Amino acid sequence: MIKLRTLIVDDERLARQKLRTLLQRHGDVELVGESADGDAALADIAKHHPDVVFLDVRMPGKNGFDVVKALPGGAAPHVVFVTAYGDHAVEAFEVEAVDYLLKPFDRQRLDRAVARLRGRIGEPGKALARLGDLVMRLEGSLPPPAAGASAPPLERVAVKKDGRTLLVPTTDIDWIEAVDKYVRLHAKGARYLHREALSALERQLDPNCFLRIHRGTIVNIQRVREIHPGVGDEPNVVLADGTRLPLSRRYRARLRARGVPV
Repeated sequence: MIKLRTLIVDDERLARQKLRTLLQRHGDVELVGESADGDAALADIAKHHPDVVFLDVRMPGKNGFDVVKALPGGAAPHVVFVTAYGDHAVEAFEVEAVDYLLKPFDRQRLDRAVARLRGRIGEPGKALARLGDLVMRLEGSLPPPAAGASAPPLERVAVKKDGRTLLVPTTDIDWIEAVDKYVRLHAKGARYLHREALSALERQLDPNCFLRIHRGTIVNIQRVREIHPGVGDEPNVVLADGTRLPLSRRYRARLRARGVPV
């Protein structure tokens, strides 16, 4: 039986403990060490030559991206990112065939990650060059795009639901509301909690399709059916499904710019 020599990297002791406990259920996983920061991770990788590194993204000092950029080529280990941020990066890692665990993850999700790794153990380092380029782009380490160039609008949003990660097409989204530091997507009658601030998500959406109408609300313009007088001087935006959302004075000019008299 081929052993998956595995290193755990996370600055939180309880997070390392959870991963260790779940990984020990797999007879072909051999834990070779644990690291609490990026510098220690690089030293342990050089010392133990693991096949797999479960790597936290947000850590003091060197973060997970810094560790990836410092990995050697050739026989570099496979990287499974562990992150509490289900933003754009999660979808990008999925496309690049690098696995990830979105905190809080469960045993079934970890089992799928281990199963995926078993099929890749004979191909160490193959995705490292693409992953390194991706990481630099996400961290802003590459030169900025040429003048006039801009990133294309987000087409799908990665969300966690029932232990799975779903990719919700932005064209399915009716409206978005702020929920503390996260957002809730309302799409075709379903609701999804997404770990990202409303303002950060707004910058990634197509401004021709999505419009902020309140401090805590973004709507898909194609779903707007009519504007109704509201309580006092605050009208309501009514969507195609009958949902009523308040339109604040601060954002009325944006609707007027789209030819909507408010």
